[in-house]
Amino acid sequence: MWTREHIAARAAAELPQGSYVNLGIGLPTLVANFLRADQNITLQSENGLLGVGPYPAPGTADADWINAGKETITATAGAATFDSATSFAMIRSGRIDVALLGAMEVAANGDLANWMIPGKRVKGMGGAMDLVAGVRRVVILMEQCTRDGESKLLERCTLPLTGQGVVDRVITDLGVFDIEDGAFVLRELAPGTTVERVREATAGSLRVSL
Repeated sequence: MWTREHIAARAAAELPQGSYVNLGIGLPTLVANFLRADQNITLQSENGLLGVGPYPAPGTADADWINAGKETITATAGAATFDSATSFAMIRSGRIDVALLGAMEVAANGDLANWMIPGKRVKGMGGAMDLVAGVRRVVILMEQCTRDGESKLLERCTLPLTGQGVVDRVITDLGVFDIEDGAFVLRELAPGTTVERVREATAGSLRVSL
C-alpha cells in the first residue's frame, strides 16, 4: 500500500502543467515536497501565499512563513503574499485550477465531508466550502479506512457535508479512484494491494477500470 508520502507524490505527478493549485491542511501539504521543477506548478495557501515551496530543511525554518495549517514552509522565487480577502477572491472567482484536500468521508455521488464530526470540538469550516465551490477540480488525498477499519468511501456521507457532488478524484493508500455516474471507478492500484482488498475497503458502489 502507499504511505502518506506515496499518496502525495502520486498527486503531484498528475497536476497539469502550469496550473495553480491550493493545498488543504494535513496530507495535501506534503505535495509541495514532490513537485518537479519542470512542472511549473504554482501552489496557493489560503492564508495568503502564492508560491508555496517545500517544507524547510531542519534548522532553516522562518516562523513568518506558514501555511494554512500553521506549519512552517518555504516560498518559491517570485512568491507573493496578500490578505485573506485577496486569497479567497482568487478561489471564488475560479482562478485556482485544482484543490487538493483531505476528507473524513467521500460519497459515490461526489459528496464531501471534511470539516467536522458531531460532538467533537472544531475551529470552524475554514476555506473548504469556498474551495470546493470555486475551483475547477477537487482531488481528495486520504487513507481509505479509519483507524477502526471502517471505509471512508461510502454510498452516502454520514457526516455534515462540505459540498455536494464536488469531488472529481480520490487518491488513497490503496489506489486512485474517479467518481462517475454515482460510483467509485478504480483507475489504478497501489503496489502490493489487490482489487479484492479494495472492494473490502470500499462501502460505496465500485467499478474497476484498470
